[in-house]
Amino acid sequence: MTATAPPRSRTVFAAAHVVPDPGADTAPDGPAALDWDATLAFRHHLWSHGLGVAEAMDTAQRGMGLDWPAAAQLIRRTAAEARAVGGLLACGVGTDQLPPHGASLADVRNAYEEQLALVEAAGARPILMASRQLAAAATGPDDYLDLYGHLLRQATGPVILHWLGPMFDPALEGYWGSTDLDTATKTFLEITAGHPGKVDGVKVSLLDAGREVGLRRRLPQGVRCYTGDDFHYPELIAGDEQGFSDALLGVFDPLAPLAADAVRLLDAGDRAGFRGVLDPTVALARHLFQPPTRYYKTGVVLLAWLAGHQSHFSMVGGLQAARSLPHLRRAHQLADELGLFPDRELAAARMRNLLAVYGTEDA
Repeated sequence: MTATAPPRSRTVFAAAHVVPDPGADTAPDGPAALDWDATLAFRHHLWSHGLGVAEAMDTAQRGMGLDWPAAAQLIRRTAAEARAVGGLLACGVGTDQLPPHGASLADVRNAYEEQLALVEAAGARPILMASRQLAAAATGPDDYLDLYGHLLRQATGPVILHWLGPMFDPALEGYWGSTDLDTATKTFLEITAGHPGKVDGVKVSLLDAGREVGLRRRLPQGVRCYTGDDFHYPELIAGDEQGFSDALLGVFDPLAPLAADAVRLLDAGDRAGFRGVLDPTVALARHLFQPPTRYYKTGVVLLAWLAGHQSHFSMVGGLQAARSLPHLRRAHQLADELGLFPDRELAAARMRNLLAVYGTEDA
């Protein structure tokens, strides 16, 4: 099966989750064991709707259960599938092969280089992810300017720069060398503008629509802004008279069919129709991404199970336990109201079974 042609008016990536092997004898802090058939089948589901896949990102539990050896294998396997069907693919480049603490700036640079080489060799577009180890080792903006400048000069083609806010990962507080967001934005834009032709776009996940729009308007010509704002994506993608955001979103993992339909309405110039499809999805998105925001992956995987994309509700690192039963029950209700389940009875039966495991019929 070949991938459906992507939308014309926007570039849209869905950050995809991973499916563990539920029969693997692993511990929560042990190596990740994936169900490769189910994991790769979900990527084909996204491509079948014309969406790009953002691989080995936060949604795939990088740094929260998915270790670097498993991520490296995931990148290689997904890249091979993408080549076979013509699917759009970008992959996360990080430093998670390093220990959590004590890395030097040289260690961080070498780790980034190793992962960048792997992603480029796989034929995917690199996404330079924010690094916990860099946040810990850097002493100010100059360290970010030097390190990112080195990586961009070394990259063989354009990359996507990634700004993940501390609501998604508390270890990234003060990224770009300052806890003041105006100062951090200045450094971020200096890196972007300083390397013409090497930055395809920037992915911004700050959950602050006004700040994203302000940054978007200051980007060099030809550099895309990929919204990672899972609260305000309809208005940011729709845009205004001065521009719009493309998309690289974890919430488009469960919303893939609706997201694809909506963006094709934009292709036809129907902004009202686009908002009519996507605006009703925001209640589900805000529910999934409510604090602690980093645990949104649990709801995403629940919905994939309820929709029939996988045979079980389990996650690497045991993260299926990260949200309460009332939270999961509400996610099911909101998704059902949106018509996201191909088989509503299957979804309802699976939700009842999950509640029964915990000795309750009602959360």
